[in-house]
Amino acid sequence: MKLSIKNIILFSAMTLLLTGIFAFKISSPARKIKLGFIPLTDCAPLVAAKELGLFAKYGVDVELEKQASWAVVRDKILNGELDGAHCLFSMPLSVYTGVGGKAGSEMKIAMVLNNNGQAITLSKDFCGQVGFKQVNKAAGGVKNVQSRKEVTFAQTFPGGTHDIWLRYWMSAAGINQKSVGIITIPPPQMVANMRVDNMEGYCVGEPWNGVAAAQNVGFTHISSQDLWKNHPEKALVVNSAFASANREDLKKVMKAIIEACKWLDNMSNRAKVASWLSKPNYVNAPVQVLEARLKGSYDLGCELGVQKYKDDYMTFYNNGIVSTPKKSYVHWFLAQYVRFGYLKTEPNYKAIAEKLVLDDLFAEVAKEMGVPVQPDMQVIKTNFDVAFDPNNVSAYLKTTKH
Repeated sequence: MKLSIKNIILFSAMTLLLTGIFAFKISSPARKIKLGFIPLTDCAPLVAAKELGLFAKYGVDVELEKQASWAVVRDKILNGELDGAHCLFSMPLSVYTGVGGKAGSEMKIAMVLNNNGQAITLSKDFCGQVGFKQVNKAAGGVKNVQSRKEVTFAQTFPGGTHDIWLRYWMSAAGINQKSVGIITIPPPQMVANMRVDNMEGYCVGEPWNGVAAAQNVGFTHISSQDLWKNHPEKALVVNSAFASANREDLKKVMKAIIEACKWLDNMSNRAKVASWLSKPNYVNAPVQVLEARLKGSYDLGCELGVQKYKDDYMTFYNNGIVSTPKKSYVHWFLAQYVRFGYLKTEPNYKAIAEKLVLDDLFAEVAKEMGVPVQPDMQVIKTNFDVAFDPNNVSAYLKTTKH
């Protein structure tokens, strides 16, 4: 009897020990997830998710890493140094098609982070010649400046959203793209390069348009929402291997970001996020400029006054309208690559969208979060172009301006 009791005690002790070891393994910290960002106002969803503790709330250990340029973001996502990043929506398309990287390289689009909030800044050379949204005067202004010097415009990544907004605007303005220089400059370096006369205009995200106006280096000529209201801008883009091997962790990251996006669209929270973004480890820009443009108040510069955006400032959730990664957006950007000469022949729009957009994953997250998935493959209407039917891109390309 005594032996039996000893055996029972020994067995119980061993069971408790093994249970403790097993429990320790289960509760051990998950792998650290590294997300990159570029110092732009629209990295706010990642910053807010971190600062509000939302990543931790959903059970993921996320480290945010500031990056120097979009090319660095591309390289680090592709080689696995970053699991994902705040990224130009069209960068994966540019890279995959060989416009801005090695053709065939896959970066996956998980969700859209924001709409609106980019702009085209012109240097003081154009003051008095071209005003706010005076697209019809831009070509004349360029010719006048060209009588004195060469005119160069800057964007942030070939085939990226800023590059396409710039070329779209030039087409609308009647500016021959071969008559000017177009260079690539990282967003935080735009203002400094304009100050030393390296370019006469640029397209970039905030706050670098607002900073140029505040420092009297240039003025805001037109905002991207004036070209296409509620356009897709940044996306959560992830490494292909991470998306497949860490699906549940990616879903948790997306849930944290969606909750942050909802929080950001409460306008009373925008002063708070501006204070976070102003810090050196994030955007490192004046809090007043960050906050004003986040709230839709644009001091344009060049004595053009203040423009108030009431329903088309930068949005992050907008009742669920923002987040859906639409395949029609992929078709639209790829069509612009053909239109502007990046691609000599039309690509397989549908196949590329199917390969790069994680719409099934997003649908799962949206259902679990109560986020309405937006209808896709509908006609897109922008302000200076013919309507775009993603189901008949060839017809669009026959009628649009180059």
